[in-house]
Amino acid sequence: MVTLDRLVNVLGGYGARLWCCPVSREVALRDVVMHDAADPRELRGDVFLAVGTDSIATAVDLAVAAHASVVLVRGSAPDERAESDAVAVLLVDPDVSWGQLAGVVYGLVLEGRETESGRGPTDLFALADSLADALGSAVTIEDRLSRVLAYSSRQHLADRARLETILGRRVPEPVRELFERRGVFAHLAESDEPLFVDADPEHGLTGRMVVAVRAGRELLGSIWVECDRPLTDARRAVLRDSSRTVGLHLLRSRASADLERQVESDLVIRLVEGTPDAAAVLSRLGLPPGRFRVIALQAHIGDERHAALLLAFERATTGFGWSRPGRSTLFSNTVYTVLPGDDVEAARAWVRSIREALPRQVTMLAGIGAGATSAELPASRLEADECLALHAVRPGTESAIAYDEAWDDILVQRLRAAAASGRAPARGPITELRRHDSANATSYVATLRAWLEAQGDLAEAAERLEVHPNTIRYRLRKMAEVTELRLDQPAKRLAMIIELAVSEPAP
Repeated sequence: MVTLDRLVNVLGGYGARLWCCPVSREVALRDVVMHDAADPRELRGDVFLAVGTDSIATAVDLAVAAHASVVLVRGSAPDERAESDAVAVLLVDPDVSWGQLAGVVYGLVLEGRETESGRGPTDLFALADSLADALGSAVTIEDRLSRVLAYSSRQHLADRARLETILGRRVPEPVRELFERRGVFAHLAESDEPLFVDADPEHGLTGRMVVAVRAGRELLGSIWVECDRPLTDARRAVLRDSSRTVGLHLLRSRASADLERQVESDLVIRLVEGTPDAAAVLSRLGLPPGRFRVIALQAHIGDERHAALLLAFERATTGFGWSRPGRSTLFSNTVYTVLPGDDVEAARAWVRSIREALPRQVTMLAGIGAGATSAELPASRLEADECLALHAVRPGTESAIAYDEAWDDILVQRLRAAAASGRAPARGPITELRRHDSANATSYVATLRAWLEAQGDLAEAAERLEVHPNTIRYRLRKMAEVTELRLDQPAKRLAMIIELAVSEPAP
């Protein structure tokens, strides 16, 4: 907890001096507000930054209206001698910009608090605890997608909906649909006023007060207070004012997270593209040495391929709950994640966790590369890409495709790519049989493929084609009159089955 005495001592190093102090220097400072002449809304906070005011008297009046304990005013030697009897006044050197001053004050006050449980102030839990103490009710802070960012330690009389929300780290879908039907999300999108949500015993809901958290016009999230009746006007004002503090914290956190994501993204790209100092890069990413898998993700909502992909990337870099096993990057239209471990089922579980965290309307596809050492990560990335591409030839496959089970399909896809580039033989037995089939309406190519896939078993080949085994014998004799097959040579048989697999999809 930061006191006025601590603030005075720190700002003294920035040229600020205490002009008058009618309040105790041990008063606790929990939040900061800044004067904005263009914003008509009422402000409330412990520290008031009197930006743009023309006199100490005006600054003091504004600070008193905001119920502040201290006001910061720029000036060196004011002529005014009238002292405030309600708020401490700190005079700031005019050479210090408001931007520099605000950075110091916000950082000191918002990040200098600590809850009784000892949790650090750099997360939102301290804010949730502080607000819960002020309102006397349990508090949850959520993002725009109803995912839990933080919650207060106060759990007394918590209802079932709150417990399920915390355990699942997001609002349960039935409760979210209830809020949607009642117009709660529409209200949050348009209004800054707190809204009371009536109880619903069927969904385990005792009642909620909710307020939007914004940065300008952008909705960042919401604050939910568990209560069985609307809050009093005084507590509604506390909730409304707290939304601005939470909004500032979310902006600071997002800026910090964006920077961390960029650093992480650059390092992961180096790993999956290949780098001689892979061990050092892994260490910088906080990943242990060992084996890894590269996972490739793509996501979209209908024809929209950007918003859903960004959501998937955000989720991959935020993790499940408050821990994260892998490290990710967003490259072109794909999210790549380097996941420690060699267990393919653990990789699939990670993919499922990402999918479950996204809105239901998002379609997500994933490919999982084979296990690899740090030096083999580029190969695992290529395999993940190829597994991802298999979704195009396996329509309806929703689960992640792993290289371990799909290597044969990938081999055929590689050979098809080579054939499409003109590297397959343009002439040979298959070409001649295909030409004969086209001219004479025969089925020699299909017959040969069935015989080769049955490894020469006439009965099995006949069953596949639904003909008599003697028909297979007859066709094979006629094929020999069209072209030289040499079916007695293993290398010839292998080459023909490869060419058939590459040139024609399996029936």
